[in-house]
Amino acid sequence: MPPSQAATADGAQAPDQAPSNGADAVIQILRRHGVDTAFGYPGGAIMPLYDALARQPGALKHILTRHEQAAGFAANGFARSSGRLGVCIATSGPGATNLITAIADAHMDSVPLLVITGQVPTGLMGTDAFQETDVLGLTLPITKHSYLVRRVEDLPGILEEAIWLAQEGRPGPVWVDIPKDVQLAPLPGASWASAETGVAHEAPALDEQGLAQARALLAEADQPIIYAGGGVVLAEAVEAFRDFVETTGAPVVTTLKGLGLLVADHPLNMGMLGMHGAPCANRAVQACDLLVVVGARFDDRATGRLADFAPHARVIHMDVDAAEVSKLRPPQVSVLGDLNRLLPALATPASTEVWRHHCAELRRVGDFRLPPEKGDTFPALRFLRRLSEQGNAQVHIACDVGQHQMWVAQFHGFGHPRRHLTSGGLGAMGFGLPAAIGAQMAHPSAQVINISGDGSFMMNVQELATLRRYNLPVKMVVFDNQYLGMVRQQQELFYEGRLAEVDLSDNPDFVQVAQAFGIPALRIEGVDSVDAAIEACLETQGPLLLHIPVAREQNVWPIVGPGMSNDQMIEEEVA
Repeated sequence: MPPSQAATADGAQAPDQAPSNGADAVIQILRRHGVDTAFGYPGGAIMPLYDALARQPGALKHILTRHEQAAGFAANGFARSSGRLGVCIATSGPGATNLITAIADAHMDSVPLLVITGQVPTGLMGTDAFQETDVLGLTLPITKHSYLVRRVEDLPGILEEAIWLAQEGRPGPVWVDIPKDVQLAPLPGASWASAETGVAHEAPALDEQGLAQARALLAEADQPIIYAGGGVVLAEAVEAFRDFVETTGAPVVTTLKGLGLLVADHPLNMGMLGMHGAPCANRAVQACDLLVVVGARFDDRATGRLADFAPHARVIHMDVDAAEVSKLRPPQVSVLGDLNRLLPALATPASTEVWRHHCAELRRVGDFRLPPEKGDTFPALRFLRRLSEQGNAQVHIACDVGQHQMWVAQFHGFGHPRRHLTSGGLGAMGFGLPAAIGAQMAHPSAQVINISGDGSFMMNVQELATLRRYNLPVKMVVFDNQYLGMVRQQQELFYEGRLAEVDLSDNPDFVQVAQAFGIPALRIEGVDSVDAAIEACLETQGPLLLHIPVAREQNVWPIVGPGMSNDQMIEEEVA
């Protein structure tokens, strides 16, 4: 048998062998691009692709989740934690629509995903056939691009372009909808041979004029602040950013997605800004005279009332995406491009010793603090702080959305932003457990922990079956206050205490739920149990659930109310 017709040792077709049909082409193109893992759920219109997987054992590691939304979130967690392309697969109709929340989350947070769905045969499209939905129309607003493949001859080229597009520039999800007959159709050899592997492009020249103007602003500033976000992570520019901070000497605030850009105890790290940010971070931004925005987008949760955000500051905005510049606040100088090139080019000493000392004093009196241990009946915050101190540098934390998400951001330090997985822009409950599954698949030997609330955990609780099936050593920590806590808090503060549909006091016994799935579980109550809980979390082999009851009235502090500026934070009253 000639080499071009040989099969690989694991049973898959060789990369240079022309695939027999469209479904085989999908598998081979994924392998060509180094994709080794996909998350999905089969069904009628995607069955040819699953048949291709069955005919090529070992071609791709497929993780069967128990809901398509979880497949999307798992691919999301895989991509966020590794920087690699995440792949999820589903069938037409409800399979595709169940993916939409997870893909919208990836779009909001710029996560590189390839989404592959089956569609009814081309001859039935437009007839309201069984499990037919207009996937192209549904997904254009939540993707970088969405394709409907109508001819098998076009499939290789579309897939190549989709894989490139998902990862180039500002990453994001790209959706490829493939009718069943296209998956089954024989693929002409010429179509396979002509498919380009990616799209080459030259990096644009540096904007020397913009950089010169930015350097001048840095030189003139007495009180600069660096405001950094998730764009630094997406650019794989963490080390370049850290060097930039050391050279400039300017204090740093970060967004939720920027946590970990500096280690938590770095002397220039003021912490997270915004709605639930550190008081010291918000006060420093309000006092600065220059705001150096690096890979951030003036999100409303970060800025509060935008008109009053950093009111005395001139702005330098650095980003790869021109659409973000001037979208909300026009800068004095904008510099577009790859942050790995821009940051070293802009690095120049800035700030003053007086300003750095002032910011250090702000941090001393305005950072997040644990309650006194004596009499502390709320172990969640202490658990997070001690987990941060005792966990090794490779621990990945996958959060759900709610009060616990903010407590993690406030009390758990991160050594790298890719170890903090959280639904930022969309704020999707149910994200945490499947995202942790994806991160564990990307990093089999790493410690992965899902921190969840009782409301969020119930949204994808069925993925306990996925953990058990693959025996993944994900640890789950459920903070249970028997409320939709963040909604309850805002109803108390801003709706005159009228509570509406937030009571979850009929929660199941989470320890028994986990045990029913064959997963060991422990209930942790009181501060005295915190160290034992962390030991169990870090030392137990295989999956484990820790149930931590939380006082129902516990709130997240500080909070910036709707329509308020960041210097109008509501802080906890201390008796």
